[in-house]
Amino acid sequence: MKKIFIHFVLLMAAALLLNVPVHAQSGSSVAYQEGLHYFLIEEGTPAPGDSAELIEAFSYMCSHCNTFEPYIINWTMRNADNVKFSRIPVVFGRKAWEIYARAYVTAQMMGLGDDAHAAMMDKLWKEKAVMRSMDDLAAFYSDFGVDSKTFLATSKSFAVDARMRKEQRLVQTYGVSATPTLVLNGKYRIAGNAAVPSFDVMLDVVDYLIAAEAE
Repeated sequence: MKKIFIHFVLLMAAALLLNVPVHAQSGSSVAYQEGLHYFLIEEGTPAPGDSAELIEAFSYMCSHCNTFEPYIINWTMRNADNVKFSRIPVVFGRKAWEIYARAYVTAQMMGLGDDAHAAMMDKLWKEKAVMRSMDDLAAFYSDFGVDSKTFLATSKSFAVDARMRKEQRLVQTYGVSATPTLVLNGKYRIAGNAAVPSFDVMLDVVDYLIAAEAE
């Protein structure tokens, strides 16, 4: 332990001399900047309570979201005790995206969990099995214990319509224009760009902002 502490002190000293950013053992950087690595959502509604709230705006039809999946799963497992995580399926006015968004919302409202979500990603991107109708999607979800007719009826319900309208308004409020995009505490938008060139960096920005919010 003493050797580790001495090593960290020497690293800090060297970084100060060289004027380069230092990463603590948590992986969070001290160099991220608003307007470059993350963006403030001026009209956003801050998350209530003391715990952090992270939202992923995604689509099943987005190959980058599929690639991002193991990254966000690992991150949420590490932060399960202090971060509430959820997803919003975006539409962007695309009919093909809309039926998958409706299917995801329906599955959530019927109590289906991450196993169904992961299986849908695998069905589309590993098996290359694209489903083009709600009937096909209802048949898929029947493998998880829900009745296909009940799934279809629920997908057309007022509750699902209302939730979809609410979530698509949030997509606009948050300024989401690409997937995957992360929204932290209703205040910060983090997405890939030239300054955020990888999913590891994207999540490191989230770690940095969570730490900053806690101060």
